[in-house]
Amino acid sequence: MDPSFPGLGTVINVVTVVVGALLGMAVGHRFPDRTRSVVTDCLGLTTLLMAGLSAVSVTDRALSDATGAGAPVLIVLGSLLIGSIAGSLLRIGDRLESLAGIIEAWFARRSPALADADDADPSDGATRGTTAREKFIEGWLGASLLFCVGPLTILGPLSDGLGRGIDQLLLKSVLDGFAALAFASTFGVGVLLSAVSVAVVQGALTVVGVLLGSVLPEPHILALTATGGLMLAGIGLRLLRIKDVPVADMLPALIVAPLLTQLVITLR
Repeated sequence: MDPSFPGLGTVINVVTVVVGALLGMAVGHRFPDRTRSVVTDCLGLTTLLMAGLSAVSVTDRALSDATGAGAPVLIVLGSLLIGSIAGSLLRIGDRLESLAGIIEAWFARRSPALADADDADPSDGATRGTTAREKFIEGWLGASLLFCVGPLTILGPLSDGLGRGIDQLLLKSVLDGFAALAFASTFGVGVLLSAVSVAVVQGALTVVGVLLGSVLPEPHILALTATGGLMLAGIGLRLLRIKDVPVADMLPALIVAPLLTQLVITLR
């Protein structure tokens, strides 16, 4: 196999997420509740740290030079508002929860060992189903956002597709592998499914890199990264049990951010 084929970096990234998630699922249930709670708190704090590192992109000079000194924060705000309104009207959160329930039930039927049956009283079927579904969507959405939002998610696959190397994705793979282990020890099989999200998002960006080159200019990437950083902050708040932020309904903001950036640049 040619070690330089486009997409190698994403393949490695997916493998590390799968391995990390499987290890987390294997050892996670052996931890007492107190230990698993501490792990979740550590993930929440680390997610807030990564959120801050991403959100600070709003202060980057390349973005302010392209859009104007006062525009970057307004772009991020507008992206979140427009994206959240669209997402809530489309009921993305509810639809994702329903989809998660279907997938979780599919896994439970075919591999009962992967089901999160220990999180509720088996005699209360409704409580168990709701808890497992919420845990699944939390792990899937949280891990997918953590792995698929940020500068490395965009720049890494594009650099890979352009033939500039996979160094950025190798670094991301190591980080994602450890994060998947920690997430899966608490949230289970939903984290394993986040590998699909990584494959789809980064695979698509690699194809874009191969076919079109650098499809997004730097200001657009910075605006998307800053917007995604605030969404990661919402995930961190959820993990810390501070505020149940409806992050799923905010997902369209990731599409709005580069479009709104282009609009501001055009009108300027």
